[in-house]
Amino acid sequence: MPDMAKGSESGGRGYRTFERDGWEILVGKGARDNDVLTFDVAEPDDLWLHVSEWSGSHVVIRVPGGMGEPPRNVLNFAAQMAAWHSKARGSRGKVEVHVCRAGDVRKQRGAPAGQVRLTSWTAMKVYAKEPT
Repeated sequence: MPDMAKGSESGGRGYRTFERDGWEILVGKGARDNDVLTFDVAEPDDLWLHVSEWSGSHVVIRVPGGMGEPPRNVLNFAAQMAAWHSKARGSRGKVEVHVCRAGDVRKQRGAPAGQVRLTSWTAMKVYAKEPT
């Protein structure tokens, strides 16, 4: 798990930071922290991930200008982070993770902390096990 060793608690911020093959991955710590991560920290072109049908952390893959799309192994790692840092942890079989641009995530007025709506997304399936 060499890349996991590069994770940090990001000081007093409400998210953890991980590095995978040169890509920065941010993982929210709680519902209010998820809102801050999604709407204040993430840039519109960053990728945003969340496990479907379960509560859990919002995950952001930073996509700096000119980097293009992250490779499949980075996307898989981030999806596993979303599944692992959710109530789906330990479930049998694969779980669905929604992937979209952070700019496609919306907050409805009056919605509880951490609850969002997506205007467009793709789905991928991963096991809700600790990422390696």
